[in-house]
Amino acid sequence: MLNRPVILVGPMGVGKSTIGKKLAKRLEVPFIDTDIVISDTHGTPTEIFEKLGEREFRRIESETIVNSMSVIAVIATGGGAVLTETSRVAFRDGTVVYLKTNGNHIRSRLKHGNRPLLKNGFEDWKRIYEERKPIYKEVADIEVDTSNNSLKGIVEEICNKLEAKDG
Repeated sequence: MLNRPVILVGPMGVGKSTIGKKLAKRLEVPFIDTDIVISDTHGTPTEIFEKLGEREFRRIESETIVNSMSVIAVIATGGGAVLTETSRVAFRDGTVVYLKTNGNHIRSRLKHGNRPLLKNGFEDWKRIYEERKPIYKEVADIEVDTSNNSLKGIVEEICNKLEAKDG
């Protein structure tokens, strides 16, 4: 029985939303995708970046994370959610799962998205991931490598680590 939110963090394109949906179903709790919540109330992240800038997007994102933490759920965050102190403090009330990757499967995923920080595609992704990696590790209670694992295997590993941590 889950007694606190599970927060998924990691780089853009690692699969936080896809994994989060399956994990929430397995744990029988709601799933919250902060990017979708933001899009429903403020416009897409890309629109917010273009109209209001990254600083305002991060403020909205942090507010969304804080509000989401009031529910025992699986919460998928944006790749940069860890950059804001407010978000990092809110994460302490949950269990943070860092979804790490070697990046091999990311290139194909980036072709299908509109990501405001990736003007130069995969090269930008690699640079941003390297910059954020220490923060992901710092906030993480659990780390799961998604590089060579199936979706089912990733969800299983997260569940096993959650059980070991809280059991």
